[in-house]
Amino acid sequence: MIIRSRDCLRGEPSRRLLESCLAEFMVDRGRLDRLFDSYNGRSGILDRTRPEGMPNNRLVHPFPRAITAVSSGYLLGKPVRYAADGDLSRLLSAFEAADIDAVDGELARNAAVCGRGVELIWSDDNAEPRSAAVDPRRAFVVYDDTVAARPLMGMLVEPIADETGKRTAARLRVLTAAAEYVYPCSPMGAVGKKLSETNHFFGAVPLIEYWNDESERGDFEPVLSLIEAYDRLQSDRMNDKQQFVDALLLLSGCTMETDERGRSPGAQLREDKVLVLPDAEASASWLCKQLNEADTEVLKNAIAADIHRLSMIPDLTDESFAGNASGVALRYKLMGLEQLTRIKEKWFREGLRQRLRAYAAFLKLRGIPVPDPDAVRIIFTHALPVEEDDRKENTP
Repeated sequence: MIIRSRDCLRGEPSRRLLESCLAEFMVDRGRLDRLFDSYNGRSGILDRTRPEGMPNNRLVHPFPRAITAVSSGYLLGKPVRYAADGDLSRLLSAFEAADIDAVDGELARNAAVCGRGVELIWSDDNAEPRSAAVDPRRAFVVYDDTVAARPLMGMLVEPIADETGKRTAARLRVLTAAAEYVYPCSPMGAVGKKLSETNHFFGAVPLIEYWNDESERGDFEPVLSLIEAYDRLQSDRMNDKQQFVDALLLLSGCTMETDERGRSPGAQLREDKVLVLPDAEASASWLCKQLNEADTEVLKNAIAADIHRLSMIPDLTDESFAGNASGVALRYKLMGLEQLTRIKEKWFREGLRQRLRAYAAFLKLRGIPVPDPDAVRIIFTHALPVEEDDRKENTP
């Protein structure tokens, strides 16, 4: 969380304030890039090198994507529902027009990957409120230093590409509770002179963060080193297998020469499949590494079990998990995931509440009646297996 005193922002933000916030945010950029790379299958094992001639298998296992899919899918098993004593139809219609369910899914995924999702709210050409999930590696919110930690301003860096697609520059969009400011921005975080200033009518900062937990950590981040260890183990396992297949032939008491057809010793063995030894004292044997598959398999299973246990994401393909069809038993096995989801739900609800306030303020200015956003009930439905009674009453 980036914190500044509310006294630092009086109308238009100063260049010094903007550059200091950007510099603080960039400190964490390397961690975010690593998490997104892992989610997209660009594991550290892909950078491993070995001496020339040695097998160099680099196997990537998509644990991050599987963990993210289960955790975010469980949080939003069904679209978020809203209830209130007043008429919510106009507000829900605005949500539907903004395709808010798809936005929620992307926000939940980003929060599971890097620890937070970021939503941008704006009005389109028809003065209708719209929402989009933006890249959390390029957007963040600055909070004030009070106990309430209220949003002070939002900052979004948008790369600018030329005709060839090369990103040559960037612009910085700064959103306060009243206006949006646009500045040129260099890759190093230097901010230029203001390009434009536009008022918006959302009554709050229209850039909202959806935290994954109180530490803004991704779901697979605590077990990322275990996932990389699993990749190394399986890659080395394949390397050993390949080296075993490519084992050297050790000859004792004899030598092989190029034959009359000009074939090398290796070519003779591959083509003739015959090896003639000169006398009884000569011998031939394969020079290869002894593989202990049992120990390797035990280690592989132990690492995989730790990944699931410590991330609190159950292995849904495990035989002992799938073999028990009792709904109550499944609930016990999903207890860790349930507790994790409760934490995610708490912080996700905070972001949804800010969205409700922004949409309500905008619609009220247009004369559209909406209930008090703080009185709206936000309802999550988890994708929890339910045991159903197969016995049904027969009706005539």
